[in-house]
Amino acid sequence: MSSTMRAFVLTGPRRGAVQEVPVPRAEPGEVVVDVERAGVCGTDVEFFTGEMTYLHQGHSAYPMRLGHEWAGTVSAVGEGVDPAWLGRRVMGDTMLGDRTCRRCRRGHQHTCEHRQEVGIRGGRPGALAERLAVPAWSLHALPDEVDAVLGALVEPGGNALRAAQAAGDGDRVLVAGPGTIGLLTAMFLRAAGTEVHLLGVDDGGFSRGLGFEHVWTRDTLPDVPFDAVVDATGAADLPALAVGLVEPAGRVVYIGLSGRPSPLDTRALVLKDVTAVGVLSASPGLADTIAAYAAGDVDPRPLVGATVGLGEVGAVLAGEYPAGPKIHVDPRR
Repeated sequence: MSSTMRAFVLTGPRRGAVQEVPVPRAEPGEVVVDVERAGVCGTDVEFFTGEMTYLHQGHSAYPMRLGHEWAGTVSAVGEGVDPAWLGRRVMGDTMLGDRTCRRCRRGHQHTCEHRQEVGIRGGRPGALAERLAVPAWSLHALPDEVDAVLGALVEPGGNALRAAQAAGDGDRVLVAGPGTIGLLTAMFLRAAGTEVHLLGVDDGGFSRGLGFEHVWTRDTLPDVPFDAVVDATGAADLPALAVGLVEPAGRVVYIGLSGRPSPLDTRALVLKDVTAVGVLSASPGLADTIAAYAAGDVDPRPLVGATVGLGEVGAVLAGEYPAGPKIHVDPRR
């Protein structure tokens, strides 16, 4: 076996290329995964443009290897790892807490102050490569019903499932931002029997093609009561708008992040008795997302507009692949 492999390495803002890098070793407690699919996310684009906050906070630095939405097969295990993992099809948690701090011990390792994030934070290389090394404890086995395409959609699906759950049990929910996370959230809400409305910036042709009938722009949004509003946008004014649109005693869920501070008058929350929830990570929702995909309750495959090789990642990050909200990478190509 070769001692090197191909990986897409980001060396600076808008600078990246496929390089030959050392093959990762299965260190004690870790496994090596042969990557079959990796998704490109808005976070990856922010690293490509240099806008990602972690770069300015010192949590991340170039050169770096992106890719936190992935699926593959375990090809090597390190010391102390159950050999039964060999040959298993898996995906993995992005958030790798230190497992010793108070947050980790309370089951919130995804908020650990000292966490690594695969392909994002703390120097942990991501999955835009032929192979990936991760801790064995972060793995989730994939059943036969969840192929590599679905497996690489578990991580964004876990975020969306948590957003849908946070919206509560209202009859009608508005999801603002019909990108990957927004549409996945809408799919989970629809599977639960909720009347879903989508708020975007165009006529919503893609969303309608997925079977969503209630698709609006700000100009066409009807005056109907929304029991919950999910903000899956990057618009700085949406958090306040969400509070204005939601019914009294309703819920607003914030999963989108703006590039600048979002003004919000908390008096509006208080006077409407609104519950506000923030969703950071997919971690607590991964297992349930895999189960929903396996059962066929939610099928996000239509969100994948194209699958490309490592050599095309730079063009994807630069926005040259407009097909569909999600682009997948097959590092074997």
